[in-house]
Amino acid sequence: MSGAYGRVLVVDDNKVIRQLIRVNLELEGFEVVTAADGVECLDLVHRVGPDVITLDVVMPRLDGIETAVRLRADPRTRHLPVAVVSGCTPYEVDSGVAAGVDAFLAKPFEPSELVRIVRRLMHGEDSPSADGIRGAGRAERAAG
Repeated sequence: MSGAYGRVLVVDDNKVIRQLIRVNLELEGFEVVTAADGVECLDLVHRVGPDVITLDVVMPRLDGIETAVRLRADPRTRHLPVAVVSGCTPYEVDSGVAAGVDAFLAKPFEPSELVRIVRRLMHGEDSPSADGIRGAGRAERAAG
């Protein structure tokens, strides 16, 4: 796959979810690289140069919120758009916003919503909806 529409780093400890996200994004022309947790994400991010990262929150070794914090703390990855794909509990959303997460997608999700959010983040588009305008510092939240 050439990744005609960009490269996405998908981080989730559940292999089935990683594959579901991968297939849906690859069908839309994205190149997808996967990682099983935050430690693997931080190891891969500089080698694969993703355009967008999707993070689960609850993962072994290093959870998605702490991974987002570390991505934002590193000048090389500070600019990368990050979407949390998780249960999106109020705690996860509040913690994610504080960590600089750009968008949220609740599991279970509609594949079309996943693709829409990744496309929006990939192109740096500010969402015109009241749900969340990335440029204004508010994260988008999509219910699955």
